[in-house]
Amino acid sequence: MKRRGTTAVALTVAGSDSGGGAGIQADLKTFRAHGVFGTSAITCITAQNPARVSAVQPISPRLVTEQMDRVFEAFPVGAAKTGMLYDAAIIEAVAHGFARRKFANLVVDPVMMASSGALLLKKNAVTALTTRLFPLATVVTPNLAEAEVLARCTIRTLDDLRMAARALAEKYGIPFLVKGGHLPGANRAVDVLFDGKRFYEYRAAIVPKIKTHGTGCTFSAAIAANLALGHGLTGSIARAKRFVTMAIRDALKVGRHRALRI
Repeated sequence: MKRRGTTAVALTVAGSDSGGGAGIQADLKTFRAHGVFGTSAITCITAQNPARVSAVQPISPRLVTEQMDRVFEAFPVGAAKTGMLYDAAIIEAVAHGFARRKFANLVVDPVMMASSGALLLKKNAVTALTTRLFPLATVVTPNLAEAEVLARCTIRTLDDLRMAARALAEKYGIPFLVKGGHLPGANRAVDVLFDGKRFYEYRAAIVPKIKTHGTGCTFSAAIAANLALGHGLTGSIARAKRFVTMAIRDALKVGRHRALRI
């Protein structure tokens, strides 16, 4: 755990959500809720709200690198997470930034698609993500749809979820946490971690009639925050699961939409 008198620091490398519910905005709020000082490197600016994404403007890889350099220059970053990276050039820059520092405690949220269905990762960038960034990760946290793309399989049952987590962890040689919140017919939100040796399952009641935006970003940011605080991987995931479940349960009504309480 962090010594008394010091403040844990976490970094998010992700896109900006103008609606405030996901991306950099959700990550920084999540860090703050955990008592962690949040820093950021913005990869893309999006024009979006919970219902749709209307425009995406990527930041130059050079400027993404500069943002990371200035953060690491000034702060003792204890953990980091990546979110929306958008294209291969940005992924290469981010991976290089972590690799040259031999950085530990990296949570990779392989953001491919928004809740609204908009593509947030170019199709030709998947190879860069899997070959350059995955090997640096402490854990990768795909949702159901992302896991299906990465594992090239259909996931319909809890057994499918377990098989996908194991297949991905063994393929890439790193722990995979496959999130099962959208598993058809499930009455519990079950996330499955395979760390290369054993399975861990994280369960919570599904909160009915609440549709929110940014749960994946918030979950991965909460894992990173707990890693920065000195918790181990499995404990960090357990704490993050409780945090995001409460954030959904206590969701705020903001206009016509629901927003996580973080």
